[in-house]
Amino acid sequence: MIPYVTSLIFMGLPVFLYEMSAGQYSSEGPVAVWKICPLFTGIGYGMCCVSLYIGTYYNIILSWAFYYIFSSFSSELPWSSCDNVWNTLACRKFNDLNCTGHGGLVDKSGSCIQETDVSTDEWSSLKHYSNFSKMPSDEFFHNNMLQITDGIHSIGIIRWELALCLFLAWFIVYSALWNGIKSFGKLVYFTALFPYLILIILLARAVTLPGYMDGIEFYLTPKWERLKDIQVWADASIQIFFSLGVTWGGMVTLASYNKFRNNVYRDAVLVGVGNCLTSFFAGFVIFGIIGFMAHELGVKVEEVADEGAGLAFIAYPEAVSRMPISPLWSILFFLMLVSLGFGTQFSTTETVVTILQDEFPDLRGKNRRWLLLGVCGFMFFAGLLMITEGGVYVLQLIDNHSATYSALILGCMEISVMAWCYGVDRYLEDIKHMLGFYPWPRIFWKWAWKLISPSIVICILVLTATNYEGNSYGTYKFPTWANAIGWMITFSSVMFIPIVAFFKIAQEKGPLMTRIRKLTQPSFDWGPASPLHRRLNGEAYNVPLTRVDGSNMTLITVGSVPNTTSLLQEREGACQLEPLNEVFEEEEENVENSDDDGLHMMTQKKDGKAIGRQPSKKSNKSNKL
Repeated sequence: MIPYVTSLIFMGLPVFLYEMSAGQYSSEGPVAVWKICPLFTGIGYGMCCVSLYIGTYYNIILSWAFYYIFSSFSSELPWSSCDNVWNTLACRKFNDLNCTGHGGLVDKSGSCIQETDVSTDEWSSLKHYSNFSKMPSDEFFHNNMLQITDGIHSIGIIRWELALCLFLAWFIVYSALWNGIKSFGKLVYFTALFPYLILIILLARAVTLPGYMDGIEFYLTPKWERLKDIQVWADASIQIFFSLGVTWGGMVTLASYNKFRNNVYRDAVLVGVGNCLTSFFAGFVIFGIIGFMAHELGVKVEEVADEGAGLAFIAYPEAVSRMPISPLWSILFFLMLVSLGFGTQFSTTETVVTILQDEFPDLRGKNRRWLLLGVCGFMFFAGLLMITEGGVYVLQLIDNHSATYSALILGCMEISVMAWCYGVDRYLEDIKHMLGFYPWPRIFWKWAWKLISPSIVICILVLTATNYEGNSYGTYKFPTWANAIGWMITFSSVMFIPIVAFFKIAQEKGPLMTRIRKLTQPSFDWGPASPLHRRLNGEAYNVPLTRVDGSNMTLITVGSVPNTTSLLQEREGACQLEPLNEVFEEEEENVENSDDDGLHMMTQKKDGKAIGRQPSKKSNKSNKL
């Protein structure tokens, strides 16, 4: 808990607030938002790559949950016994708690066997299998649903039952995002609130189970010696980044749809803290039921507690199978899992779509639905590799490398670029312009962005790299070539930063340092999307603006703001229209009107020399712009 809260305060919240405020301030997606510092546009492409990885494998987890939901529609859960075709001699139900205490062993049927009851060979065989015993839920997960192979080198064939579940998951994602952010926004109310309802129902059931307090005691008792383990801090940081959804581009995408004056500071703090409190509350449900399972098995809680897929698809289903009306509790739990998963999946998929639309504007409008279909189809077919018989090894490899080290690197880079290239004080002024006040406490956010968060991330990356032992799944150790592929996955998103920077520099003209200095400055169109919210020389202006149809030009009437001339002349790339005379040509018979007739405009350079066409001197009527 201590590493989790510390990571939230000093890493999660600073990155979370930056992404949300940057998206809202500029109304841009994860790539276009890097107009703030064009040299590092590759960070946005890296986020897109991470979203592709996560979106592809996250729906695999949801397809597993759907498989469990469909399997739960029976009078008895299929993983509640060892009498199924997929069970082996190692399957043990552990119904008799006192068996091992009296020197006996539990056989496949759950009966307690004493050494004197069987022959020597039978006892030796029973003792051998008891050393490698597995719960029915374990064998249902690995032998029935996954039909797992013996390693990543043996991929096997596609599990078509899972393929159908995966198709259902992607069909729901496509349907939810069919009408864009509006339909998605309505669904968020359900995906965000429904899990709380299920958690409350499960908690009410869990507190009535024997062993509940044992699980809670294990959950709340700090293990101070674990604070010395750098992997605990790394896992906490990665979990914070994952639960908040930062460095994927999703927060930038969703915040870009906010109103400019929305209190994004309040939203970021409330969502960040609320996320942490929700995880804390969920622990009372999960560990309470794990305590019940430990009580049923007659073992310590730490021997039952697992993480990742082992907790959600093995330990918890095993505990549920021992409850009265077990199918109901199983369906409720996996419905909650599906609801939570889709909340993440919707935003991840929308991020990829938004990035592609920013890069290819022709894909907007009616073409958006075809783009969405293409994105969902691509990730569906890419995910088929992970629902093969050996696909769980591929999923584990991608999970360990796609959004772990790369997420920390991208998070460190984005706030460092903002703080040191754009300027943290300058960015705080942007937030003040947007909200009307600085985020409190100002000094915390300044130094968290500038020094604290990047330093912590760098330390974690260095120490975890030195302690890296390769990937594993259970007792299986991944071969060297698989670990190498894992690191390629990690750097495939990070490598966009130097690659895009190289192309950006190559496209500019002039000496190398001049190009770099130009690209580390915000582009001219960085800032609020609405002209009413834009600023000149750090001062907001609130004047009547006129958008010229068919042009990128905005007209500001001189009379409405007296100091416009000085402000525009100090702003690079801006210009002012010289007060000109409107020329009206006398129409003569048989003379065709020209497209050039009417108003002639000339721009004014800083040296005062006018450029453009000179007005006709036939007849003049003064008209100032």
